[in-house]
Amino acid sequence: MESLKETSVETAKKLGLLPEEFDKICTLLGRKPNFNELSIYSVMWSEHCSYKNSITWLKTLPREGPHMLAKAGEENAGLVDIGDNLACAFKIESHNHPSAIEPYQGAATGVGGINRDIFTMGARPIAQLNSLRFGNLNNERTKMLMRGVVKGIGDYGNAFGVPTVGGEVYFEDCYNTNILVNAMSVGIVEHGKTVKAISAGEGNSVYIVGSATGKDGIHGATFASGDLHEDSHEDLPSVQVGDPFQEKLLLEATLEVIATGAVVGMQDMGAAGIICSTSEMSAKGNHGMIIHLDKVPTRQKNMEPWEILLSESQERMLIVAEKGKEHLINAVFEKWDLNCTCIGEVVKGEQLKFYMNETLVAEVNAESLVLGGGAPVYKRDYKEPAYFKQNKLFNIDEIKVPSDLTVIAKQLASHPNICSRRWVYTQYDSMVGTINMSTNKPSDAAIVNIKNSKKALAVSVDCNARYVFADPEQGCAIAVAEAARNIVCTGGEPSAVTNCLNFGNPYNPEVYWQFVHSIKGMSKACEKFQTPVTGGNVSFYNQSKIGDNDVPVYPTPTIGMIGIISDKNKAATLAFSNAGDQIFLIGSSKNCIASSQYLVSTYNVNNSPAPEFNLDEEYDVQQLIIQLIKTGCVQSVHDVSDGGLFISLLESAMIKGLGFEINSDEDIRKDAFLFGESQSRVVVSVSEEQMDEFISIVADSGVDFTNLGVVTQGEIIVDEDKFGNISEYSKLYQEKLESEMAH
Repeated sequence: MESLKETSVETAKKLGLLPEEFDKICTLLGRKPNFNELSIYSVMWSEHCSYKNSITWLKTLPREGPHMLAKAGEENAGLVDIGDNLACAFKIESHNHPSAIEPYQGAATGVGGINRDIFTMGARPIAQLNSLRFGNLNNERTKMLMRGVVKGIGDYGNAFGVPTVGGEVYFEDCYNTNILVNAMSVGIVEHGKTVKAISAGEGNSVYIVGSATGKDGIHGATFASGDLHEDSHEDLPSVQVGDPFQEKLLLEATLEVIATGAVVGMQDMGAAGIICSTSEMSAKGNHGMIIHLDKVPTRQKNMEPWEILLSESQERMLIVAEKGKEHLINAVFEKWDLNCTCIGEVVKGEQLKFYMNETLVAEVNAESLVLGGGAPVYKRDYKEPAYFKQNKLFNIDEIKVPSDLTVIAKQLASHPNICSRRWVYTQYDSMVGTINMSTNKPSDAAIVNIKNSKKALAVSVDCNARYVFADPEQGCAIAVAEAARNIVCTGGEPSAVTNCLNFGNPYNPEVYWQFVHSIKGMSKACEKFQTPVTGGNVSFYNQSKIGDNDVPVYPTPTIGMIGIISDKNKAATLAFSNAGDQIFLIGSSKNCIASSQYLVSTYNVNNSPAPEFNLDEEYDVQQLIIQLIKTGCVQSVHDVSDGGLFISLLESAMIKGLGFEINSDEDIRKDAFLFGESQSRVVVSVSEEQMDEFISIVADSGVDFTNLGVVTQGEIIVDEDKFGNISEYSKLYQEKLESEMAH
């Protein structure tokens, strides 16, 4: 058997291993590995599986919080207590490289994989979100990728039967080659009904359940741990193929089999397939396994041992079943007409032995393969990029205030990074399961109903990568703050965070500097809001070709956050309710246009600092908003973010066809007042009946607030200048993306 021959350092390099890593493998084994064993180490020691270039810094993130039930790294997903004897499992992960090569299947299998992480723990997925980054919308390739990604997410999620309740889409040139597709899933489980990803109990049976194993996705983890290149399309076998109907069956069977009490441990077969599940579960349980690869159900004949071990075919699980209760496992999966095959057993020690037709084809130590065990750990060199000093040289006084701000307002309302994402979200089923409370009552975060409870979940994904590029520490802190602000503006209290850290090549010291400082900013903000990081995903090697140069994508540390709404009847909306209501700004506007969409799209200025932001000020604003919503003295609540104050007002007004009349601050440039993106600001509307209580609360808070003006029947007026009618802005806002994608 060719795969049993000794390998060399040259073979190791071809599989993505460093020479020193090959030497370490030889030391661990006491001999040179055969090809099966080298392939095992190449995927398990890839960045995608081992986090070897990131784990040192990931360990500095806060992991303690008031609701925590499972810390980062302990389980397949984060787990937090939400009261009423319920817990929430949630996680976000990337599927960037597969989606850049084969957008439909790449995005679809990203959705499938993240949902399996949730229901493998025993939680039923109830909501999905996504964060997408594409290149220039004028490029035909961008449109092709976007069509494929959105259809892949929609087709898989819709067929699987879990609503897509929120997300974000951005367009920047740096994503022209390497798009970003981050998928998030949220699930609910009763206390005491979760299952661990662990192997234990000598003699217990090891089952593979779900789909048959094929050659799709082989070396997918290695593929995700390197740069895309002009021949990457030839790596299509590294892209998995998904089947949402099979996944739906697997979901129901998994939850049913957990209820039998026969399951000792269970893990999804995601990156690196069988070898990942067997090694991680064994290492956690301090046991070994004997696995017979010839017993694995396969879709193709004559698959090599390494192909079976590394395949990332979708909709598969590894189950360790309690000895003597195998019949319970078999009965459930027979009912759901799914493969259920015993392929091995749990043994003493920590050795994994893999056989093919009774021939031992690989023997490795489980602990030596995994993160926290023998997998290598590196702390890369980093240095401040030259552009960072250039950003700080930005001077607002060198930018002239446009003579006609109405033109700017309409341009921003129709900008691809600001306009309605209706073309995207209408392809997603947002109402399946009847738990999405945001469809008829739009809010800053998605609100997901918890049935048979007073409570609801508020969920959000956020990251303005332009801010992070401008200043990674400040920009990432802003990403956390905005996720929290969105949850607070719905009436929720932030609970915990999952993250998807998308960066360029970690061997580039300037990229690694962005990564390190993003982690520092995230830590600072998460500690302030008491939102521990429960886990997530690191995606390095995201590069795009601009001209003749390979340029890293903007550092994009996407923040997924959940919050708890204690009384869903008091959940807030961002929509203005009635003409005549007063409009207030909570927080203070600044003389700042740094890193704003206005500055970039109007003046083509790409080098400026992150917007003004003070973490203490942000916290105080959010605490005030929580109090205002609880007391019921506001009609609407909407944060100020992309596009600035004007766009926030517009978004609140459009929903019911209303308008607004406001006055600007004479101490602040008018373009900064309307379109600047300084942080820690929230727009609220207040009825006449609510006014006395509202004024009393905000006056006692010590937080700056301003009476901006009044809600109108539809006209938009700024400092007595007519900016037009809400109907023309609604047309620009709603139809821009649909128009672009139509041709």
